[in-house]
Amino acid sequence: MSTYVVQVNKDEEVLQAVQEQADRLGLTSAVITLIGAVNEAEVSVMAKEDESVDYIRRYTQPMELSGTGEVVEGKVHLHVTLAGEDITAAGHLHRAVVGGFFVRAYLTAVGA
Repeated sequence: MSTYVVQVNKDEEVLQAVQEQADRLGLTSAVITLIGAVNEAEVSVMAKEDESVDYIRRYTQPMELSGTGEVVEGKVHLHVTLAGEDITAAGHLHRAVVGGFFVRAYLTAVGA
C-alpha cells in the first residue's frame, strides 16, 4: 500500500490538482485525506425533502479545510468541512481555490 502527497499551492484549484495527480499516478482506487486552507469554495448538500437534489453553496473568505474522499474507477470524490470567521460548512466539494496557504492531500492506493 503506497501513500502519495499532493501539495496544492496558492491560486490552484484543489479538486483539479488532486484529480490530475491521481491520473498521473494511474490510481483507480484510493482513499484521500485533506488538510489546509482555501479562500474560495463551492460545496453541495442534499435537499432534506429529496436526496437527489443538490444545493450548491459558494463561500469566499479564508477558511480552514479538512476532508476525506476516495478515488473510484479513477474519479476523485471529496467531502470537506470548512471553517471561517463567521461560517462552518460541509458537503461534497465541487471547487476550492487555495489562497495564501496550501492544501495537502494524502492519497493511499488500495486494492480494488
